[in-house]
Amino acid sequence: MASKVLARVYRGDVVESVHRGHYLIIDGEGRELAAEGSPKTVTFIRSAAKPFQVLPCLTSGAADAAGFSEEEIALACASHSGEARHVRIAQLMLKRIGLSEIHLRCGTHLPFYDKEAERMQRAGEFPTQLHNNCSGKHAAMLALAKHIGADITSYDAAENPVQKEILNAVAAITELPAAKIKTAIDGCAAPNFALPLSAMARGFMNLIKPPEHFSRELKSACERVVSAMVKNPELIGGTERLDTLLMQAAEGRIISKVGAEGVWLCGVLPSEKYPSGLAIALKVEDGDDRRARPVASVAILKCLGLITPEALPDLSPMPVKNRRADTIGWVESCIK
Repeated sequence: MASKVLARVYRGDVVESVHRGHYLIIDGEGRELAAEGSPKTVTFIRSAAKPFQVLPCLTSGAADAAGFSEEEIALACASHSGEARHVRIAQLMLKRIGLSEIHLRCGTHLPFYDKEAERMQRAGEFPTQLHNNCSGKHAAMLALAKHIGADITSYDAAENPVQKEILNAVAAITELPAAKIKTAIDGCAAPNFALPLSAMARGFMNLIKPPEHFSRELKSACERVVSAMVKNPELIGGTERLDTLLMQAAEGRIISKVGAEGVWLCGVLPSEKYPSGLAIALKVEDGDDRRARPVASVAILKCLGLITPEALPDLSPMPVKNRRADTIGWVESCIK
């Protein structure tokens, strides 16, 4: 099936651009409630994999051996903004396992939060790997490496036992054979996973509602990840980040995780309205993160009654502004 138009970009009252893509909504019984485009589309899950990637750190006992708090587990699931709190927690995670920023292999970039990036530049400060949005995930990988006796200098390599454990966890949670999951290197230098959109949704469904065949350890790890994300939305993204805004607007009813190149996964916790929960997987075909993904995700959550119609007015529809900050158009979701 061809992709569908997810969002239209207007300049004045003329459509200037469109963003196409795919999305899927399933319930806890595996039933398809809504879909556009092709749920079979295979793409990289990117950072939306982080709640899966932390699972071996929990099931192995590495997180408990390190004394990781719920906040630290949340940061391991995060694409954080590099704000002061995020950096402090990542630094503490490393301190707990007797390591430091120099042991990370994720690379550096300025904070995603523009105000913090601007402050650092004005102060003549340079970013470290702790500012990398993936530093919490990498700290958890190092904790796992130390716990199982793997080489900490190559913990990010596909052949390292850490990454083999993570691949097996991704296979288990998505119910796909590990041998059939293609991998490539993510922006933070760790392996990432090419999956059908339907498998991504199934993975998030299994995360919020672990099936009976999961081991006791895996069920417990899933529950801890969900609890950490629900209770710490400001750590999963940060100020002005989509995951944080959506989770705060939904008031504890969802977990949300973006991935680069227009990926968005969402788990809707079981409730009176959705007794078995829901899972949502979305991919913007052209990889747009800033226009189509926000308006589409907000529209879906409004359609499901998970956030109010008045919530997040600056995201859906999203104003289009010129260099003078005048509103001269808007981005509108096509999801109704």
